[in-house]
Amino acid sequence: MTTTTDKHTSPASPIKSTKGGLSIKRIFSTQGENALDSVDWERRDAVIKNPQGESVFEQKDVEFPTDWSLLATNVVASKYFYGDQTNAYLDPDEGGREYSLRQLIHRVTRTITDWGHKQGYFSTQQDAECFYDELTWLCVNQHGSFNSPVWFNVGLHDCYGVKDSGDRTIWGWDPTKQDIADVDPYEYPQGSACFIISVEDSIDDIWKLMSESARLFKFGSGVGADWSTLRSTHEKLSGGGIPSGPVSFMRVQDATGGTIKSGGKTRRAAIMQTLK
Repeated sequence: MTTTTDKHTSPASPIKSTKGGLSIKRIFSTQGENALDSVDWERRDAVIKNPQGESVFEQKDVEFPTDWSLLATNVVASKYFYGDQTNAYLDPDEGGREYSLRQLIHRVTRTITDWGHKQGYFSTQQDAECFYDELTWLCVNQHGSFNSPVWFNVGLHDCYGVKDSGDRTIWGWDPTKQDIADVDPYEYPQGSACFIISVEDSIDDIWKLMSESARLFKFGSGVGADWSTLRSTHEKLSGGGIPSGPVSFMRVQDATGGTIKSGGKTRRAAIMQTLK
């Protein structure tokens, strides 16, 4: 088995957990063994071609377990590896790109484990490390997988130091303030895949929905909305004239989803629109 050195493999500094945390029983992983070393690894090229045989994605010399299919390799490398391909020779925290499944899985499972430990979910540091090993083993052996926003976003701040570029209209729970606050979307990443948004029959609320949708698309999530609350083209406006109707605004949301690359990747956003 080969080993890839990762500068982000050490656990978080021990933090005293609150009483009553979880005790984790080791089932899949082996005590004292890095769960990522439970499989054999190899280098291969990730290449995706269009029907004309032209390459639409290519990343050479990526590292994956030997029993992972080429399809799985292409999907993960093209959709979930973080970083700029033009600087592939650099580490991700230096402006480069992930090249190994080790980096991707560790980024996510290490971050989730450290969050749980800091917030007192585990009885001891040993329980936290057991959780990390078990979760990592399940991912690298393809017994389970997270949704796309988790792979897109989780760990970018904690492992690579990625920070917000100025788009700070993101709200989340700030544990230091014990209140809802304007937060850095990479420090408090978006990990949910689907959101349901309501819309009222007013122009302000309609454009509020468009703005919220765009921000959710940006970090890789999908949006659902019921547009039945809007007046149809057969009704009247209070100031005179005929309403545009819900379908016209639904087209705007659809166009927004088609324009914004979900999670900054090559996939488009997912939208559910309903009318009763």
